[in-house]
Amino acid sequence: MNTMDNLEKQLICPICLEMFTKPVVILPCQHNLCRKCANDVFQASNPYLPTRGGSLTSGGRFRCPSCRHEVVLDRHGVYGLQRNLLVENIIDMFKQESSSSKPAPERKEESPMCDVHGEEKINIYCMTHSVPTCSMCKVFGAHKDCEVAPITSIYQSKKTELSDGIAMMVGNNDRMQGIVSQLEEACRAIEENGRRQKTLVCEKFDELYSVLEGKKRELSQKVTVEQEEKMNYIRGLTKKYGDHLEESCKMVELGIQTMEEPEMALFLQNTKPLLKKLAEASSTAHLDKVERGYENMDHYSVEFQKEGRALRSLDFLQDDEDEDDEDEDGEAGPEEGDGAVTAALSA
Repeated sequence: MNTMDNLEKQLICPICLEMFTKPVVILPCQHNLCRKCANDVFQASNPYLPTRGGSLTSGGRFRCPSCRHEVVLDRHGVYGLQRNLLVENIIDMFKQESSSSKPAPERKEESPMCDVHGEEKINIYCMTHSVPTCSMCKVFGAHKDCEVAPITSIYQSKKTELSDGIAMMVGNNDRMQGIVSQLEEACRAIEENGRRQKTLVCEKFDELYSVLEGKKRELSQKVTVEQEEKMNYIRGLTKKYGDHLEESCKMVELGIQTMEEPEMALFLQNTKPLLKKLAEASSTAHLDKVERGYENMDHYSVEFQKEGRALRSLDFLQDDEDEDDEDEDGEAGPEEGDGAVTAALSA
């Protein structure tokens, strides 16, 4: 039976926490998932990709829930993943063996004893103080004026509450993984857009390179500074989401371990602080959200047609008689020309 129990644990899907449902797919990292669970994780990580019949129809990526390895899919989506026929055959044999073998007698766990009344088992739950206790404590002890309930009913309600909390945390983790993937994509888009805009700026400046060389360096540097600021912000935000995700995964693992506790009293003793931690870990209100269009760098577009015409119209002085008047006009002219260039670049 120990061997069968160990084998059953190896056949549990890390997403639905049930035995694998065929078809079972194997990821490049050699971990296995139900195809339906893999599709659910894929859709949560790629919420904006087109779908057909509830399944993604184009390539994308998501992370393995067991090892966080990034899985890149082709245009077939999760249906392009290879089926693990060996695991499916093992599942069939396990089910046949489980149905043919006689159930072993249940091993009775020793119930914890009351700390105050050492010979009394903990068999009731104090609703007032939210702790399991014994009948003697209710009759003669510290809980005689408290409201109590059967420990079995509280066990079921708390176990349901913990199960709901774990399910909510898993859903939050899926959404958070989708946000992390989008942040990583936004970081790549900012880098690409910044590189493209710097190239366009340089091409515009090449037309008047000898006159506006200093201005080109200045504007290119502005693009670079904003690009770095945005990328550093996105990287920092990605790290915050990643750290929060890692902490949430640890809480899920702790919750799953607690769910496996067969003793009701010990389970209830551990549930209250764990539920509080789950509620705190599920909140993402302290994490910033990236504004729509944050990765755009189009506001650095430049246009030099007007300034080019103005520069091409410049000419030498015609004679010495108009030199004074031309000097006055010349002092005002460059200022106006510089203002026009600056305005165009700022726009």
